[in-house]
Amino acid sequence: MTLGVPVETWTDQPQWRQRALVPVLVFLGMVVAVISSLGAPLVPTIAAMDHVSLSDAQWSLTITLLVGAVATPAMGRLGDGPRRRAVILGGAVVVLLGSVLAALPLGFGWLVAGRALQGVGLGLTPLAIATARDTLPAGRSHSAVALLSITTVAGIGLGYPLTGLISQSFGVHAGFWFAALIAALALGAAATVLPSTAGRAPSPLDVLGAVLLGAALAGMLLVLSEGEVWGWASPRLLALAAASVALLGWWTFHELRTAHPLVDLRLLRNPVVLTADVAGLVAGVAIYLLISLVTRFVQTPVTAGYGFGTSIVVTGLILLPFSITSVAASKVVPVLARRTSSALVLPIGCVVSLLALLTFAFARDGLWELLLAMGIAGLGVGCTFAVMPGLIVGAVPAGETGSAIGFNQVLRYVGYSTGSALSAAVLQAHTSPGRLLPSGAGYTAAALLGCAVWVAATVVTIVLPRRRTAVRSERDEESVVQQRAVGATR
Repeated sequence: MTLGVPVETWTDQPQWRQRALVPVLVFLGMVVAVISSLGAPLVPTIAAMDHVSLSDAQWSLTITLLVGAVATPAMGRLGDGPRRRAVILGGAVVVLLGSVLAALPLGFGWLVAGRALQGVGLGLTPLAIATARDTLPAGRSHSAVALLSITTVAGIGLGYPLTGLISQSFGVHAGFWFAALIAALALGAAATVLPSTAGRAPSPLDVLGAVLLGAALAGMLLVLSEGEVWGWASPRLLALAAASVALLGWWTFHELRTAHPLVDLRLLRNPVVLTADVAGLVAGVAIYLLISLVTRFVQTPVTAGYGFGTSIVVTGLILLPFSITSVAASKVVPVLARRTSSALVLPIGCVVSLLALLTFAFARDGLWELLLAMGIAGLGVGCTFAVMPGLIVGAVPAGETGSAIGFNQVLRYVGYSTGSALSAAVLQAHTSPGRLLPSGAGYTAAALLGCAVWVAATVVTIVLPRRRTAVRSERDEESVVQQRAVGATR
């Protein structure tokens, strides 16, 4: 019996349903990635259409990632029990409703509300990964888990050109109608092939933990996004920052004390889990920092002294190499891991991603240089994210898979939303009073900040596994000494 569905139940299903499971899970993850990142290439257009600043329009992207960060652990915990199928289908329904709300021409506030509902979909990827692990044979589940992990970034470049073409041809709201269409298709496909998990033990939901985590993350992102407007030393900003840190501390204390935590933080005692989680957080910041910078840079009119004044379609095409190389990297990772080790794949991916940001920082005079930078970024991110779920799955109890992978995704989304807000904050800081566009130096400063983030990620992925090895060596030596002592007394 597998953890999710008795083997005899799943194998008795029609062959077409068994074969369709992985493609449907991948399609679901791809749809979620496309919809969640839909706001990035449309930020300048939304700002002009709704007469808001670029920093305010950036919330059409940040709010989706923020809601995803809050919803993912709750959905992951519920999905570890018998309600996984219902949670997945319910999440898909919410995404569909959010897409329709964002598509209606009701104004900026309603668009942001719709984008917030779409963020619930980000919690579906960990559940898809848990479904693949629990249902598929070991040989197929490993490759499926790696591929599903990549969909969170691969869908960005694949969806941008298509949604950009639709938005440019028929208007911004048409892009969200397209999101509603693919969300409906994903919902129908999932309802057809998802296995039942009715036999699993229920997992109580930590409501207080979810509220504390959501409030803390919302406060932190608001500090990042509004710091330049309010003033970094303003009393209300400092008060909000202090309150957010206090709430995060309260959440941590609560999670360690409650019998049924939203996220089992004790799993972080495992150096493998800790390495994957810290790397996911830090990498998430740098990834969306680069994506946000590139999408704004290429659409900036040439009259600003930089930029290319590209259309939404061309902007999407510039990000296409990111998706292509990230998927290609997922095929290279198993070979690389066999010849080196899974632990070495993480720092290798971080170094490659660092090269991408260095390329953008110092070579962005031609579109081909941006294409090159995004292609390099895809290789690095593909290596990094393809190996993370496998490390976690092999290090945690089977019953904690959904929660552990969900928490890793939460940290990614926190990183994504932080990177999105951080890029807006840095560019706003380099925007002169009375001007709408930042200076070109602002992009260089933000890119160098991203380089520092990747350096930190590289250090983390090298140091933490070595600490694990050192601890093991010390324990082995102590064990030998104890055995010799026992032998001597005999």
